[in-house]
Amino acid sequence: MRILLDECLPKDLAGKLSGHHVKTVPQAGWASISNGKLLRLIASSRKFDVFLTMDKRLPQQNKIRDLPFAIVVLRAKSNRLEHIFPFVPSLLHRLDGFKPGNAYILTRPE
Repeated sequence: MRILLDECLPKDLAGKLSGHHVKTVPQAGWASISNGKLLRLIASSRKFDVFLTMDKRLPQQNKIRDLPFAIVVLRAKSNRLEHIFPFVPSLLHRLDGFKPGNAYILTRPE
């Protein structure tokens, strides 16, 4: 799976998603780009299957139905590593089920 991590997520998350091709938005050359334009760039690049973010408003504020990738929103207490890493097992388990043009909200793991 080809995963793009939003700027709001710690880059160290990439190392926890072993077995997948993971890049950060800055690594892709798209740092500081607005959400709408970023989604269009991701779509036109055809390089990613999943866009991982913490921006809970992104799916509501943008047309996502026709996007060639899925959006996964992590609903964590903060973007600190200790609040993000608990999502990894669930995220890895569910990756194959994420479908393009859909947004998925993952809430804080118990």
